[in-house]
Formats: sequence, C-alpha cells, structure tokens
Amino acid sequence: MKLNERIHAFVKLGSFLQQFSTAEATRKEHTLNASFYENFKSLLKNISTENLWFTTENVQFSIKGIIEFLQEDKIHQWINKYSIANKNTNLKVAVIMAGNIPMVGFHDMLCVLMAGHHFIGKLSSKDNQLLNFVADLLIAIHPEFKQLIHFETERLTGKSQFDAIIATGSNNSARYFETYFQKYPHIIRKNRNSIAVLNGTETDAESKALGKDVFLYFGLGCRNVSKIYVPEGYDFTKMLDTWNAYSYVNNHSKYANNYDYQRSLLLMNQIKHLDNGFLLLRQLDEIASPIGVVYYEYYSEIRALEEKLSLQSEQIQCIVGSTLINSVPFGKAQEPELWDYADNVDSMLFLTQLNSN
Repeated sequence: MKLNERIHAFVKLGSFLQQFSTAEATRKEHTLNASFYENFKSLLKNISTENLWFTTENVQFSIKGIIEFLQEDKIHQWINKYSIANKNTNLKVAVIMAGNIPMVGFHDMLCVLMAGHHFIGKLSSKDNQLLNFVADLLIAIHPEFKQLIHFETERLTGKSQFDAIIATGSNNSARYFETYFQKYPHIIRKNRNSIAVLNGTETDAESKALGKDVFLYFGLGCRNVSKIYVPEGYDFTKMLDTWNAYSYVNNHSKYANNYDYQRSLLLMNQIKHLDNGFLLLRQLDEIASPIGVVYYEYYSEIRALEEKLSLQSEQIQCIVGSTLINSVPFGKAQEPELWDYADNVDSMLFLTQLNSN
C-alpha cells in the first residue's frame, strides 16, 4: 500500500466517524454505511455496559478528537516533516495500549500504519471493542490493511513476534516492560498527569474552561489536570462557582463512589480541604490525585515554580494556562494535535527511523 493510499484510507475513516460525533448520530452518504453504520451505532450505544466510565458523551468527545486528526491537510502537515516509506515495510510494531479513556491507543495505531509498518495491537480489557471496529472499517476501505493489522489476545512475548514495541502502562508495569522488552527498539510510557498554573487574573470563562480540563473523562486521562498551582493568597471561591457547570459528574455512580470515599478519608483524618459537593481540593505537593480530588499548591515566584516543574517534568504530560511558555490554553488539554506526542516522545520519528536500525 502506497503512502497516498494510507492517507486516503484514514481520511475516509474520519468522514465515516463524523456521523457519530454529535449526541444523535447523523447519517450521511458514505460507502461504509450499508455494512457498518447500524453496527457502529449499536456499539456506541452499548459500550458503557462493558466499561461504565465510557459514557456516551466521553466516547463522542474521543471520536471528535480522532476526526480532527484525520483531516487531510493536517495529516500532510504532520507527516511532511518525516521520511516515510512510500510502500509498506516488513517491520512489525507491537503496541500495548492503555484503557483509561475511549480509543486512547488510536494515535499509536495511526502512527504505526502511516509509517508503513505492520501493526500488532494488545488492547486493554477496559477498551477492547472500539479499535477492533475501527480496524474493520480500515480493512473495508482498503483490503490490504487485513495483512497489516492484527490484535493479539495473548501475552506478547517477542520471539520474532515483533521488531519494535510501544507500551503504555503504570509506573509498575513500565518497569516490567523496560526489563522484558529491553532488547527491542521501544517506547515505554509511565504514569503522567497534567497541571494548571494560574496567576489570579483568569476570567470566569477561563476558569470554566479549566473545569473541562479537570472533569472531562472524569479526570482519568493523562492530559487531565490533577494539580493546580496558584499564587499565594488565591481565593478558590470564584473558580469553584464556575465549576458548578460540571456537577453532573456526581450523577455517575463510579465517580460519585470515588468522591464519597475520598471525602470520607479526608474527614476521618481531619485533613483540611475544600468541597463543592462533587470535587475535593486538597493542598499537597504531589501531582497525581485520585478521582474526585484535585491537589493544589501555592507559589510565590513564577521563576522558582518553573524550576520546580522542570525537575518534575517526567511526571507532567502538559501544563494548562497562560502564565508559562508553551502552555496549553484553558479547556484544550484533551484536544491534542497529531504532533502532540504522549510523554513528549516523538513516536513517529521513532517509527520512521526503524528502517535504519
């Protein structure tokens, strides 16, 4: 399959998914509809029975993000900086995927296939249907994908099974991956969280947008804000008022259970905190917070904060706000571009350089 055929296939995939990006699916003319429209609509309707975190709204937001990836002009803008083989290579790349948010492994799948390699996916048990369906769509668009896409249900062992691997997991699993797959070219990702840096001059609109970075996907994504840095003397009242728009998260049983549990712990241990009825704010140095909790920390000098964050860079996925250079705008943490790579490791560069290894 030539590069332009790969590009065309993913653009066509995006146009199919466009029909499912709103609260009510909007059927349009598409060559895939006769075979796939109703089945995909049914899958999206029932996916939350397999994983309660995968609400209709969260799956739709994930689909919107993928659609943004699959704009033809953006794909060309993305791949033009790399030396990509026009024809498929003989290399097999395994991808061990996380399952924290819907189709979180799509970008890795896209990278491997766009680079011209064979894709071997190991899906998380928490998200093991959506990308399988996406693979079926790609195969229907271009049958050669059938030889290029494979999902492995058993444990990946290497032993000529693959030539390189990309693995995403917890800090504990990452240590295992680094040892077990050390002889292969690899990208191993660990736990990361995102933070926000406020300066106290944020508008109500910016504060509300920050709430989106906190509450989308119930805070389960590595791009969700789990820690907020605020200037000394900062008053959280105004910000928490704007976050009332997200009180619906407490209607979700699993989120509410986590919130109640964390609230009970704080009360029993007499730990000072703020509580707006569906989110707990606790002052703590750590970055990664549990579901239903956001940590905060005061700072006095921005330069000292920058130095501190630099030392913690391996724990941080992205920084939200307008105070620091290269920060993500409020409300945009979960809207990465094609060239915004997890852990800031250029996986496309890694994949396109495999040929010379």
